[in-house]
Amino acid sequence: MCSLSALARGCRPAPAPAAKPCCLCWCCCCSCSWAKCLAARGSEGGPGKKPREPGPHDPLLPDGDAPPSLEEIQSWGQSFDRLMRSAAGRKVFRDFLRGEYSEENIMFWLACEELKRETDPDAVEEKARFIYEDYISILSPKEVSLDSRVREVVNRNMVEPTPHTFDEAQLQIYTLMHRDSYPRFVNSPLYKTLARLSSAEPASPAAAASSAPSAPAASSAPSAPSAPPQ
Repeated sequence: MCSLSALARGCRPAPAPAAKPCCLCWCCCCSCSWAKCLAARGSEGGPGKKPREPGPHDPLLPDGDAPPSLEEIQSWGQSFDRLMRSAAGRKVFRDFLRGEYSEENIMFWLACEELKRETDPDAVEEKARFIYEDYISILSPKEVSLDSRVREVVNRNMVEPTPHTFDEAQLQIYTLMHRDSYPRFVNSPLYKTLARLSSAEPASPAAAASSAPSAPAASSAPSAPSAPPQ
């Protein structure tokens, strides 16, 4: 610490030590997501070192399920449907969308999924109105992007809400995330770290075989030597 007089002479207090990532702990009480924790843990070895494999004490998902396997994470990059069918995949994708300021898209999609599971008519009507106010209303800061046709369908459906009031709107937002956000997610540092993808990764045996030079074609049997000149 610098005294007041020392500060006047130009003294500068020493910077506080950088806090370690909270993902080094094994509990779920911290604010960072398990996906970021896995990404940070995967990069602990530094360049040129094998990424650390998840251990038994790695952070758990909020519902108590263990983190997904490496094989499952890699499958997210092959299919958007697989990503969205996975609870862990949706959480990672939501973290990514939050960084792109478009988290409302997956939040709307998840709210529609919850509405479809509702059976009580009163609860259906209440949840439908909450969804409309949060994601459809032009006055909402979380309004999702819908075309005029789909918006008109939603307005008609809201006269008598059902669990399927937002089906067309949900499909349009799903398609938007698939075509617009998903390609960027697959190429993001977050996903590549989680999936252990690297440009320095050795090629697969099939790829190596396809790129290997082909063997020279066998030459035809040599012709008989010509007779010497007379």
